[in-house]
Amino acid sequence: MKHCFYNETVGFFYNNSRKELTTYWRTKDVLVVALGLTVSVIVLLTNLLVITAIVINRRFHYPIYYLLGNLAAADLFAGVAYMFLMFHTGPRTAELSLKTWFIRQSLLDTSLTASVVNLLAIAVERHQTVFTMQLHSKMSNQRVTILIFCIWVTALLLGLIPSYGWHCLCALEKCSRMAPLYSRSYLTFWAVSNLVIFLIMVVVYTHIFIYVKRKMTRMSKHTSFHPRYKETMISLVKTVTIILSAFVICWTPGQVVLLLDGLGCKSCNVLAVEKYVLLLAEINSLINAIVYSYRDNEMRSTFRRILCFVCYRNSRYTPTVVKLNTTDRRTLSQNGHFTVDSSI
Repeated sequence: MKHCFYNETVGFFYNNSRKELTTYWRTKDVLVVALGLTVSVIVLLTNLLVITAIVINRRFHYPIYYLLGNLAAADLFAGVAYMFLMFHTGPRTAELSLKTWFIRQSLLDTSLTASVVNLLAIAVERHQTVFTMQLHSKMSNQRVTILIFCIWVTALLLGLIPSYGWHCLCALEKCSRMAPLYSRSYLTFWAVSNLVIFLIMVVVYTHIFIYVKRKMTRMSKHTSFHPRYKETMISLVKTVTIILSAFVICWTPGQVVLLLDGLGCKSCNVLAVEKYVLLLAEINSLINAIVYSYRDNEMRSTFRRILCFVCYRNSRYTPTVVKLNTTDRRTLSQNGHFTVDSSI
């Protein structure tokens, strides 16, 4: 019969995994917490701005923007989870109960998983709209709601599994070095799952990239080729490139480190880069808000409306840019050219 260590302290498991647990604040700890809190606050504010913009502007009441809002909500949650971590790290880690430690990790796992799965949903939605020559998906509000619900159920399951059994409290030899209460097999599973999602996203966006490049090459040979269409396509290519680059740079290092730890690599000094790869993954929550929202003219206009509310409260909001864009889209439609939302 296995002997479980439910009554032991967090320090007991850290000692078992040979992970350093300090009892005083070092300069490195202070810098990590200060940087982490700064990033968390920026992530909270930017994603809250995105959610507010989507709620108040009826032009954003389409499936892709609902998914964008859900991504912002996931990143907002990630900011809260990371802030909770910053308030319960360093010397404070030793004071945590096992329950609080699991809550700390579950918040991170759930928020990061929700963000990744939502990114995949957006990639698939964009693939569908680009290849069916639509500006917006014809997905019903009910289906979008079900999809968002499934995203959060998946994230919650993956985030809460360790707390409800997939840990190493009854098998110390299986404990992870980076997360001393987690089983290495769980880290392997989580890392592989995310890497598979990454691969699917890369394939989807690469397919979009190749399609757009070929479309531009074919259309440029026609004299009736509308300049607005070319501008839209180039913008889309740039956005796809930024998305892929930011995603790979921010997420891949952390997943590789988790996988190495999960596989029990003895020669890999995963603890030396642990905090930095986690911060890098958190920064992606900030980049998401910028890439998926700021490149949209209408979104930027709505941001200005929100941020300059005092200046605009006595005057009605008339989005001139939107009217021009709407006219451009109508013109393109009459000329037989398809246009897509270049922001996503």
